[in-house]
Amino acid sequence: MRIGNYRWDNELALEVLQKIGLALVVLLVTWLLARAAKWAFARLVDNVGFLQRSTSSGTSIGEQLGKIVGLLIWGFGLLVVLTVLGLGSVAGPIDTLLNNVMAFIPKLVGAGLIFFIGLMLARIARDLIVATLQTVDFDKWANRGGVETATGNTTISKTIGTIVYAVIVIFVSILALDALDLESVSGPASDMLRLILDAIPRIIGAALLLALGYLISRFVVQVLREVLPGLGVDRALSSSEVLPAGTAVSDVIARVVQVAIVLFFAIAATRLLGFPELTAILDQVLELGGRVVFGAVVIGVGFAIAGFLVRMISGTGGQTTLAASIVKWATIVLFTFMGLQFMGVGEEIVQTAFTAAAIGAGVAGALAFGLGGREWAGRKLEQIDRHVENYSPTTIERPASRRVADAPGTTSSMSDPSPSDDPADLPPGS
Repeated sequence: MRIGNYRWDNELALEVLQKIGLALVVLLVTWLLARAAKWAFARLVDNVGFLQRSTSSGTSIGEQLGKIVGLLIWGFGLLVVLTVLGLGSVAGPIDTLLNNVMAFIPKLVGAGLIFFIGLMLARIARDLIVATLQTVDFDKWANRGGVETATGNTTISKTIGTIVYAVIVIFVSILALDALDLESVSGPASDMLRLILDAIPRIIGAALLLALGYLISRFVVQVLREVLPGLGVDRALSSSEVLPAGTAVSDVIARVVQVAIVLFFAIAATRLLGFPELTAILDQVLELGGRVVFGAVVIGVGFAIAGFLVRMISGTGGQTTLAASIVKWATIVLFTFMGLQFMGVGEEIVQTAFTAAAIGAGVAGALAFGLGGREWAGRKLEQIDRHVENYSPTTIERPASRRVADAPGTTSSMSDPSPSDDPADLPPGS
């Protein structure tokens, strides 16, 4: 049978109709299977308590996973339809894609199972550790040791349980990523998680070192606060005016020692963590702190020596004289500059300032004596000039008034020295 230039082939037409009918049947079956699988998978997932959550679109996780399963079934159905219709060249890329997806699904399911089981184990381990620590009253003993004061956390057992939970989750995540066998994705993520997992022991060790240092510093502070007052340190330095009134020297010493101990353990912790830059910074801080403490001790000793000199010069009267004040402040200034030099705070500046202060004090004293003592110096010069005129350089005679006073029969009034007969006005040897 011909239709124009074409010839009708009954066998070919029957074959095409069979393929179309078979394709329609495949599409119908695919539609039914996709809907059934979507509904069943959504119901199955929604019955799992852990997965009863909503996505950002407002639908549940079960519905989203069911939609994914339905689309996969549609992909296989379309592949079958294309194969039935004899369009193998078109179905080739789709077939490759579906084969890759189907090959990846077992890995994905395995990774999900590994992560799910590991998550359950992490929760069990966390609850077990928290319950065990709370049974032995670990929180109470830790708070007695000062953990609450240092961290502000009263339930340290829960913190430890959370740390264990995080470690297990990281370890399980590494296993799950390895199960996916996606080197481009799981490789960098696994390396990062391994770095974190390797750093956790060092972090825990550093935290234990810091905690140990803090506990030791608290113990040393308590010992110093009890021992130093018993040795009379507070009483001995209370009158030295080194610290403000009401401040105990033992408290200051105890705090300085506590900071030094904590800083020492902090340096050890940074070395354990493997942070050379941070370790170098803390080393410099410790060195500078040592110089500052030593310089402060020198200044404190200067205050103590100044107080001792003031008491020695003032004597038993208890009144501070001008000389005592000068000695006191000169001693304090001297030891202050010495302390600043030990601290290393601008050594050239300190030396220049001390030299300028000494020269200024000398010039000020000379000016004060020269300007304020001109009349006294003039009287002394007149007395010396009068003595030079009354006595020759070869013969030394006593004044007439002195000879009259020494003669027998003179009255007591003659023996009283006149203002001009001051002993300071007499020549040497008289």
